[in-house]
Amino acid sequence: MSKLFKIIGAVAIINIVARLFGFGREMVIGFQYGTSKVADAIATAYTIPNFIYLVLGGALTTAFISVYHSSKMDKELYVRKAFTTVVLSAVLITGLILLLTDPILHLIFKDLSEEDYALTKKLFFWMMPSSILLVMSTWMSGLLNINDRFQLSSLAILLYNAAFAIIGVVLTGWLGPQSYGAGAMVSAILMVLFLYWGIKRADLSSLKPSFGMTPDIKKLWWLALPILFGGASLQFYFIIHRFAAGGLGEGAISSVNYASKLASFPQAILMTAVTTVIYPMLAKKEGEGDTQTIKMLYKKGMLYMVTLLVPASAFCYFFAEPLVRLIFGYRNFGEEDIMLVVPVFKIFAISMFFLAANTYVTRFYYAKGNSIMPIIFSLISVFGINIAIIFAFVDQLGTQAIAYGTVISAAVNFVLLAAYARFKWKL
Repeated sequence: MSKLFKIIGAVAIINIVARLFGFGREMVIGFQYGTSKVADAIATAYTIPNFIYLVLGGALTTAFISVYHSSKMDKELYVRKAFTTVVLSAVLITGLILLLTDPILHLIFKDLSEEDYALTKKLFFWMMPSSILLVMSTWMSGLLNINDRFQLSSLAILLYNAAFAIIGVVLTGWLGPQSYGAGAMVSAILMVLFLYWGIKRADLSSLKPSFGMTPDIKKLWWLALPILFGGASLQFYFIIHRFAAGGLGEGAISSVNYASKLASFPQAILMTAVTTVIYPMLAKKEGEGDTQTIKMLYKKGMLYMVTLLVPASAFCYFFAEPLVRLIFGYRNFGEEDIMLVVPVFKIFAISMFFLAANTYVTRFYYAKGNSIMPIIFSLISVFGINIAIIFAFVDQLGTQAIAYGTVISAAVNFVLLAAYARFKWKL
């Protein structure tokens, strides 16, 4: 077990560097554009591609890992068929969204001015095709992880975030805000090439296309669809943020974006490291019927999250203003911008533990083949409690209502997940 947590530690270190580059990109956007309409457009354009990447890529990869350990067919053939399924799904969904760009953007971001919409659309056309590559990269990382190549998959994220930030900054002089669209596309290409090289170097499997619906691919979809809807409901936090903030005036979208990214930084580092390493093991242990190890992992993981994230959350809450000032308060990010972000960040900071714990506990549900209950709990919390709080108080509290909606709904979701896991599996 000490070896396991050493691996988690190594992956966490790589993720810290990777997240620093990703967060550095947000900082540079803040330096260049503050909480202006341009910053709003960049955040808005990336919302849907990022949603597809996290939801579709996450669902198909999670299901792929689960089925891999129980598959009776030739492992290489299963890998090839799964990869073909992932690529075709990503291409079809991305192509459909691109064809429906105008109605989708107008529906979700209906309060954009004509000028803001034109810029958002240009950035969207840069960024949306990259979702195909990002979904592929998520699955390729999953293949590496089930073969204990955790560091390679983490290094790929580091490469992506570093390239995205560097290209966005370097090309700004020539392309303006669209440099971040180019950064999204080129960095996704680099990440896929790196992961492909890693798979070939380790001689894990051929990725040649293989078509046809076998029982294992049917099982993959049977598992993936509930996970997809569950992941979508959680990721809808960010869609709801954009939608609700869109009617609150210039700078609202970007201020919520900066605050949520800053608050999610500590929990994202921890959860990425833990789920990257633990989920393949959970799926394997569940297949072996090793309930004792599963219970031990659950308890230790929860203890680590409480120990690390509760103090981090308190620190961010009480030192919100100096943190925002230190990280963002330069160049075009002035005093007014800081005062827009600080109160929202303070509230988001309270959600750190709950959001991380929800992701963590959900992985145990997936390992046990139960992907329905997380959907039900997410629908209650995200689309019920979250939206109700936001729209009940947005007129009085503005952007702070968005943060309160996230905190309260995430806390309720955690209570529901933990209580049911305790009742059902004695975790």
